[in-house]
Order: sequence, then C-alpha cells, then structure tokens
Amino acid sequence: MLVKEVTLAADGACKKNPGQGGWACILRCDGHEKVLQGTEPDTTNNRMELRAVIEGFKALKEPVAVTVVTDSKYVTNAYSERWLAKWKTNGWMTNAGPVKNQDLWQELDALVQMHQVKWVWVKSHSKNTDDYSVLNSRVDVLAQKEAGTYKGD
Repeated sequence: MLVKEVTLAADGACKKNPGQGGWACILRCDGHEKVLQGTEPDTTNNRMELRAVIEGFKALKEPVAVTVVTDSKYVTNAYSERWLAKWKTNGWMTNAGPVKNQDLWQELDALVQMHQVKWVWVKSHSKNTDDYSVLNSRVDVLAQKEAGTYKGD
C-alpha cells in the first residue's frame, strides 16, 4: 500500500522576543493545499517555529510520509543532530539546565511518531525559486502578518 506524501512548510515569527508571535504552515498533498495560521501573545520566536510544525502535524488525519520544510535550525537540528533523543535520554536536561520549550518538544515528539518524517532546512529570505524556498517565503509572510511584523506590500 502506498503511503500518501505530504509537504509541510512551517514558519514562526515574533514582534519582540518575547512578544506577540505568529505562526503559519502550508500542507500540500496530491495537488491540494491547506493553510493554517495563528497568533499567541507573549511568546518567543522558537516557540512559534515549533507551534507551526505542531499545528501542521495535528492537521494530519492518518499516517503519511511528511517532508517538513523550515528555515529553523532549532527545529531541524533537534532531529538531524539528535538533540531530541539526547534530551529524552538525559531527562530533558542540557548542560545548561532544563530543555527550553519542553512542553512543545514533547507534543511534537508524540505527533511525529506515527509518520515517516524527513526534515529539510531552507535558507530564510532566499531569492531561490525552488518549490521549498517559495513555500518557505509564503509561510514567512503569513507568520509575520500574524505577529504584526510584516513590512511588505
């Protein structure tokens, strides 16, 4: 049985850090697209980056192969550099103390378990025209609008 393939592009933004935050994600599958976005008061950019990915995963109704596209090394390195595995092994502690945003990391960790996930980092604000960079630019604008930081148009 073939597994559906989904692209999940996600980004977060913050007016100040901490401050008013915004997040956005775009889910693409079989020629269909779903856009999700939201805002939170008194938050951080890293929390918004995580929230965008979490909300994308929460929208998935069945196990799929997911390619997560983000400009957040904070998010991708947790998986590519195995930070998350180390945090869990060490009781959610780092050399500097407790893992920041542990609540969101635990929520994301639970959500990704049922899917085949590939993490793709893209350079933010790039002028590249490949599909992943274009998607990243779109979610960047949406997240900035939610955070009240958009200076375009």
